Amino acid sequence: MTNDALLTDPQVPRFDSRMSEAEGLMWRMEKDPFLASTFGNVTVLDRPINYSLFRERMQRATIAVPRLRQRVRPTPAALGAPRWVDDPEFNIDYHVRRMSLPTPGTQRQLLDLATLIINDPFERTRPLWQFVVVDGLAGGGGALIIKLHHTVADGEGGVMLSLQFIDLERNAPLPPPLPVTPLAEPTLPADEPADLLRSSMTDALRVPLGLLKQVREVLSEPTRLPGVATQLNDSVRGLLNQMGEVDPARSPLWTKRSLQRRLETVRVPYRELIDASRALGGKLNTAFVAAVADAAGAYHRECGAPVESLRTSIAISTRTESSGSNAFSLAKLLVPTGEMPIVERFAAVNEALVQAREGAKTASLDTLATLSANLPTSVLTRIARTQSQSIDFATSNVRSGGVPLYIAGGLIVENFPIGPLGGVAFNATLLSYNGSLDIGIHIDTAAVAEPELLRDRIERSLNQLIYAAPRPSTASAAEATTSKKRWWTRLFG
Repeated sequence: MTNDALLTDPQVPRFDSRMSEAEGLMWRMEKDPFLASTFGNVTVLDRPINYSLFRERMQRATIAVPRLRQRVRPTPAALGAPRWVDDPEFNIDYHVRRMSLPTPGTQRQLLDLATLIINDPFERTRPLWQFVVVDGLAGGGGALIIKLHHTVADGEGGVMLSLQFIDLERNAPLPPPLPVTPLAEPTLPADEPADLLRSSMTDALRVPLGLLKQVREVLSEPTRLPGVATQLNDSVRGLLNQMGEVDPARSPLWTKRSLQRRLETVRVPYRELIDASRALGGKLNTAFVAAVADAAGAYHRECGAPVESLRTSIAISTRTESSGSNAFSLAKLLVPTGEMPIVERFAAVNEALVQAREGAKTASLDTLATLSANLPTSVLTRIARTQSQSIDFATSNVRSGGVPLYIAGGLIVENFPIGPLGGVAFNATLLSYNGSLDIGIHIDTAAVAEPELLRDRIERSLNQLIYAAPRPSTASAAEATTSKKRWWTRLFG
């Protein structure tokens, strides 16, 4: 597949001028800084990125993907979802920057820099993205720190957006230029304010009034959720059953929350872990969640506070060909963390995940967003904080490239995702790339006092799972490889 074909890939997300209900929900919740939805990546390359070339590619990307030149405009009286409008002050150099690490340029310095950049709040009057090219790494390597707001794209949407600047060869030819469309002024014609207000009112009235009144009363007092879930129709029963989980998080150690962050990383081989998960009757996500649960249990025991179970949230992709920039649902589940063989833990987590996926079908983020669109932001953030306080940690799994990829002349050698915390103790996100599984562990250091211990236990648990699983037969391994090739054929041709 050529680079030109990559850049016109039909899987690039669809972008609307109006935020979806889910995106509007995430935008409003950020009134509470603990609920920020910014995420990103730390991409390590074998040599420094050609900054001028990368800047040129990103300039083109902002033409191909108009969302990158747009900012958010709230609706009148906060009715309905905000709109995306062109930013007449858009300047590529505000969003694509360059920095150098001080000597000696260690990975720890890079991760600490990425943590600062990712957790620095966006200026809400500008487009919600930032890429920082980093040089000065030990050994002559380079890096790219990617920072995106969740309203711009989710994890998989971000991977698709990256097709605009990723190459399949080191010295790839530049793609053809695109015609530049002048940015529209965000001023409104005389009759548009009324149209905007009318559209916002329509958004607000899309939910039947009787149902809206009942849901509003219930959501305003989260402790009433369990008692009324059976009185509502199927469209919201699953959602309220999920939200009815208002018990506090289970960990006796991870009780504090702060805005202090640390990023740790783990890398394990893709083929070995996916073979292990299949041999045990599950999927890669099962292996990942089981290993993180195993590590969390070990952490608690080593710190003298054993715990039998913890509650995790997991992001479940709902992406289809017609999906917009965000397409996912969140599910909560209890995972066993007491002492047990890791194979038994895998089986228990696999069963819990099957149930969680079924529940997520009726408890989608869009359903929550639609029903909460007319709640005051203060009530909405209180509900979200209540929910986050019932969760110990978060997990997510994002698919990326299965072949070597390049950015402006540099070969990607590692690609660590950074998921949003949203009020939990840590977020562990897995990203598959070119035969490896790169895991970013985004940690609230007020909750997890020993981040390195947590990192080491996650790595150990993943390797234990690999070695504990039966070895796959040659036939099943060949079938898995063929399936993998089909996946990459769909993405890269």
